[in-house]
Amino acid sequence: MWFLGGVFSRTATSSGSSGSMMNMMSNSLVRHFSRKRGENLRKINPKVAPQEASNIAQDLYRLINQRGPLTISNAWIQAQESGISGLNSKTHLKLMLKWMRGRKMLKLFCNQIGSNKKFLLCTLPEDPQIAQFIKNSELKSQTEKPSIKRKRKQKK
Repeated sequence: MWFLGGVFSRTATSSGSSGSMMNMMSNSLVRHFSRKRGENLRKINPKVAPQEASNIAQDLYRLINQRGPLTISNAWIQAQESGISGLNSKTHLKLMLKWMRGRKMLKLFCNQIGSNKKFLLCTLPEDPQIAQFIKNSELKSQTEKPSIKRKRKQKK
């Protein structure tokens, strides 16, 4: 590393623990870069007043909680049908959903079927039905589509 020619190398070699100093530095770098980056809520602007954003978020939370895991387009359709006031467009819905994810109200998970991916929104897995759905979707994605080559070999 670049610290070997500087002040750190002289102090480390004089004390006789240059290896432990390098281990501490590498451990702290690994710890720093392995952390998951959090959502920056200050940059997510819901484009409405905070009280109105809270009301819209509660309505969306109830909608997603009642109707189960939804894709973003299905959430937009359901929000229009249920008459949630305050949502101006699908882009505004996406901003609100991102704001809610940053506040740990919603979770976005990927349901992969073969080479296709579906991203579903759900409330946090406090609900046992949702936790069961997530586990089942993970199992289905592992066992659902065998490769085409294996089918051909089995037919012969």
